[in-house]
Amino acid sequence: MTTLDALAAEFAGLRAHLTAVAYRLTGSVSDAEDAVQESWLRLAALSEGKRTQIQEPRAWLTTVVGRICLDRLRSATARRERYVGQWLPEPIITPLGAPAGDDPLEAAVRDEGVRMAAMVVLDRLTPEQRVAFVLHDAFAVPFDEIAEILGVTTATARQHASRGRRALDDAQPPPRADLAEQQEVLDRFMRALANGDVRAVAEVLHPDVVLIGDSNGKAKTSVQVMVGADKVIRFFLGLRRFYRPEALTDGRPLLVNGDLGFYLPPAPGGDGYRPLDAHLEMFTVREGRITAIYDQANPDKLTRLAAPGTRPRT
Repeated sequence: MTTLDALAAEFAGLRAHLTAVAYRLTGSVSDAEDAVQESWLRLAALSEGKRTQIQEPRAWLTTVVGRICLDRLRSATARRERYVGQWLPEPIITPLGAPAGDDPLEAAVRDEGVRMAAMVVLDRLTPEQRVAFVLHDAFAVPFDEIAEILGVTTATARQHASRGRRALDDAQPPPRADLAEQQEVLDRFMRALANGDVRAVAEVLHPDVVLIGDSNGKAKTSVQVMVGADKVIRFFLGLRRFYRPEALTDGRPLLVNGDLGFYLPPAPGGDGYRPLDAHLEMFTVREGRITAIYDQANPDKLTRLAAPGTRPRT
């Protein structure tokens, strides 16, 4: 690694990996992109002599990204105390049916570890546990390097990873269902909802289904986590009293963190109905039933959605 041109070319080849690391650590697309860019700036700012001393650029940059993301996670803890309602990771939206591109975010979502259900589970960890667990278990970073990032001993870094692993053992989501199964389940759900068919909705929901809404008070959604098919059914069918029926189903499917999702664009009110905010519905499917619904309604986390018929910005 000597010239900046060679350095930039090598960094470009590592960008997808670094983006996956940063997103899994922060749950924020913007924070992930900023962390990756900051890692490049730090690398480019090194003198040529120091750059030539870097034996493994991938490992060096992964460590730098981990340190940047740790700072972001710690500051995010304070910000979320002021957040209204539940917080969901920022979704990564990619085209449905389009060939895989070379965009770093599109590469990141191919990993099961970044599906929405898995990202939600990671939010249960402390910043230190998340960094130690993700870097070691997902990206094979040695504990001595993780200890340096965290500013602790190697033994303590191991403890953080172990505690994170134990915390996640009972909460790990089911494996990703294939897209054909997801499509079939989503079609049944949307059809039942459009028809107001309580029995059909119940058949597609797992008895212990969970619904989590995220709006930060900027749109209408459930403020509390909703658990149980009965509550979720009442919630969705109750929406038909306030919004035009077609507004709740007249959307488009797309991929969200590699899984099938459904985007409902804003819809006008009138004739006794309320206007509908934009919503991005994300699902976890297991054995032909929906086990979790994530309702992203925070407009700040939907800015990357494109108009219908165009490619979402990533």
